[in-house]
Amino acid sequence: MTVGESLQSDSVTTSRPSPERLNASFWRLCSASAASNLADGIVKVGLPLVAVGLTDSPVLVAGVAMAFSLPWLLVALPAGALVDRLDRRKVMLAANTLRAALFGATALAVTLGVTSIWLLYVVAFGAGVAETLYDTSAQSILPQVVARDVLPQANGRLHFVELAANQFVGPPLAGFLVAGGAALAVAGPAGLWAVAVAALLLVRGRFRVERDRPTALRADITEGLRFLWRHRLLRTLAVMVGGSNFTTSAVLAVLVLYAVGSDSAMGLTEPGYGLLLTALAGGIMLGSLVAARIERWLGRPLSLGTSLLACAAVVGIPALSTNPLVLGAVFLAGGVLIATWNVITVSLRQLITPDRLLGRVNSGYRMLAWGSLPLGAAAGGLLAEWFGLRAVFAIMGVLALSLLLGMFWVTDSAIHAAERDADRQE
Repeated sequence: MTVGESLQSDSVTTSRPSPERLNASFWRLCSASAASNLADGIVKVGLPLVAVGLTDSPVLVAGVAMAFSLPWLLVALPAGALVDRLDRRKVMLAANTLRAALFGATALAVTLGVTSIWLLYVVAFGAGVAETLYDTSAQSILPQVVARDVLPQANGRLHFVELAANQFVGPPLAGFLVAGGAALAVAGPAGLWAVAVAALLLVRGRFRVERDRPTALRADITEGLRFLWRHRLLRTLAVMVGGSNFTTSAVLAVLVLYAVGSDSAMGLTEPGYGLLLTALAGGIMLGSLVAARIERWLGRPLSLGTSLLACAAVVGIPALSTNPLVLGAVFLAGGVLIATWNVITVSLRQLITPDRLLGRVNSGYRMLAWGSLPLGAAAGGLLAEWFGLRAVFAIMGVLALSLLLGMFWVTDSAIHAAERDADRQE
């Protein structure tokens, strides 16, 4: 029985989908995610390339990427509140329709020769707002689409599809589209978002969480943040992932200086550096497929602790070795376990957060996780300037290891207690 068949009123039922394998609604949702993330991957590379044709100012070109990511800091919390107020599938439909319209209009403007760098800023910011709404809805709708016992498997499949489309297929495809003309580079994503809209229209059911009484948006945001902060398990995981992202961002911000060039420590060429990073991304893709199996083998606490050790190895290994093969092997293996962390923690968040709060908790959690990225990049640059590149890797490796202290609170008993509490609230 699908979600659509279990609904009996205007608001979404609070019962879970029947315990079946991944159903048709999930695969339609997965298809929409594939198209949306492929469009995202094209935009993140293609839009700055289009900007280069409009200005030679590095600051103005960099501003396009900033405009695209800024909504995660400005509107993530209101977006989470809206996702908990509205039908989540309809939010996803509206977000992709907005993105398709923005980029379709931009393609027309480029064709007519009336585009400018400022237009790209507006389009990038609008697409970023839509992405914030779409991604928050996509994580929040999943427990309403599949049964609880297959959430890790479902998250693993989605993570694999998103990563493959966003990081492997999208960027090189963007290069080909830009080579065919700026109009094609912005029309391509518009078409993909339209395909995602079509796939979402095939997902049956209503996905609006029942509300007892009307509340103010500010009160909704506060309630979500209060739940996240007072829930010790979720709070601990959020702090740990924020710290982990801080360390990886610091390392990746300066790794190119350590790796590329004849006078660098590693002496790699640009393509060689790309292959090194591909090893990490490839490990994350592989880990997305086997994360549920690793969880069954090791259990959740041990899997998470091992993932933190893998993160420490990834950020710290450049301080110990300059051999590309060693780093590539560590990146590949580390990527598998980093993906395992992502799948387990996302699934756990979906399991123990009430449906009516899931959008707000997801947005608050992700704002903390992603908000640490620019801070980490800044810290990496400053530490490299003061102490040298190797010091960045050593310091971040030690900091990543210190995150293991959080495992004192992430135990089997704590996880099972949180799941029991969630079951009682249903």
